[in-house]
Amino acid sequence: MANKESREEVFKKAKDIVNQLAVIIRTAAIHDPGNIAVTTAIEKFTAITNPLILSEGELVLELGGEFFYLNEARIRYPLEYLPSFDFLVREFKKRELGSIVFRNALKSEDMQSFLRAFIASASSLESFEALAEEIAHVSSLGVGRLRKIRDEEKTEGSSDVRKMIKKSYFNAVSYTRGVVSKIKSGEKVNIKKAKRVVESMVDLILEEEQLLLGMTAIKDYDEYTYHHSVNVSILAVALAQRLGLSKRALTELGLVALFHDIGKIEIPSEVLNKPTSFTDDEWHMVQKHPFWGVRAILKMRGIDATVARAAIVAFEHHMYHDLSGYPKTRESYELDFYSKIISLADQYDGMTSARVYSRIPMPPDRALSLMMERAGTQLDPILFKFFINMIGVFPVGTLVMLDSKEMGLVYQSDSAFLDRPKVMVVINSKGERTDRYFVDLTEKATDGKFQRTIVKTLDPNKYRINLAEYLL
Repeated sequence: MANKESREEVFKKAKDIVNQLAVIIRTAAIHDPGNIAVTTAIEKFTAITNPLILSEGELVLELGGEFFYLNEARIRYPLEYLPSFDFLVREFKKRELGSIVFRNALKSEDMQSFLRAFIASASSLESFEALAEEIAHVSSLGVGRLRKIRDEEKTEGSSDVRKMIKKSYFNAVSYTRGVVSKIKSGEKVNIKKAKRVVESMVDLILEEEQLLLGMTAIKDYDEYTYHHSVNVSILAVALAQRLGLSKRALTELGLVALFHDIGKIEIPSEVLNKPTSFTDDEWHMVQKHPFWGVRAILKMRGIDATVARAAIVAFEHHMYHDLSGYPKTRESYELDFYSKIISLADQYDGMTSARVYSRIPMPPDRALSLMMERAGTQLDPILFKFFINMIGVFPVGTLVMLDSKEMGLVYQSDSAFLDRPKVMVVINSKGERTDRYFVDLTEKATDGKFQRTIVKTLDPNKYRINLAEYLL
């Protein structure tokens, strides 16, 4: 049995295993598996995997939905690894390949045999069978078939839409990351690219609001800061379109929201990423980030009305509706309309995310309850009513227990029945994991009573339910 240290080592190396496997397959598609370029890539791969196979006994690399798992642990990865991960997901699915098992220390010849079989299987009518048969003689390797998703759940059209939404979301995260990097190195930032990024998200919100809101519900990404900025932008735009703002105004709001927390780049990472509570001095430093945000935004290239609005929001987003927050001002005045919207989105995403100084995220329904208490003081009460109407009493991603004993994830809210969303059932009434199916809690039986009702909300982590696997 592997000890704790070796398990942590597996977890750290997992992303490199997937990345290097993608490199090998790409290289083998161009050169013969015996080519020096391929064998060199194989050597790098075995240098990572063999010590882990030795400590674990075996390694199982498995595809589940759009994500990879190593020995049942979800593999998290930095943004720059996304192309490799997406490439490998496509290649696995093309061959109906669900898992690769590494049983013994790998030799270069083993991986060359696997690569020849892997490349050749792509042209076979029965790709998985062809791959499995070709590597049957390789004792250190085994393969498993991809688990099927029911056809009625996922039409080709909905698959394409989800891919588009995922691409748009990660483009926004990548852009935000690049902006932070440029500002830190003293470069000027051009806001025109930000406008294109946000316009793409606005179009998707107008057409597929619930799916894009689903991206903000997935909270186990690395690099909280960048995802938080994008989540706030999506939540703010979705709320504003409920309020009837024009498409032009939605784009401006989304762009402004991306930069609301930009001042945090001035806070030392050892303070911002501190796992314990802030000292008084550290908290005083954190409270300066609205000032620093204004300064960073006003240094951007091509200052116009939108940039000025972004500076105002960066300054005001922690001041609160009743001005009881920070920074303090000498005179009372009404906050900018965008600041009111963005402070709502900022609070909700912050409370429901696992941050360094708050490792356990608050369940969405609990966050809304707490925000309800703050409506009228910290938050604009009228805007909060619209926010609840958008998010629902049970937001997307909430794990719920139904009176039918089924458990499922909320995947779409109903503005006419806020407490009766659409639910994706993942555990049946017998307590067994099941092929997911969908139920609408507004459906009634012949006697006029609702067929199903939510009894309580649950913590997905306790049931090892990965939101990303289902919501993507």
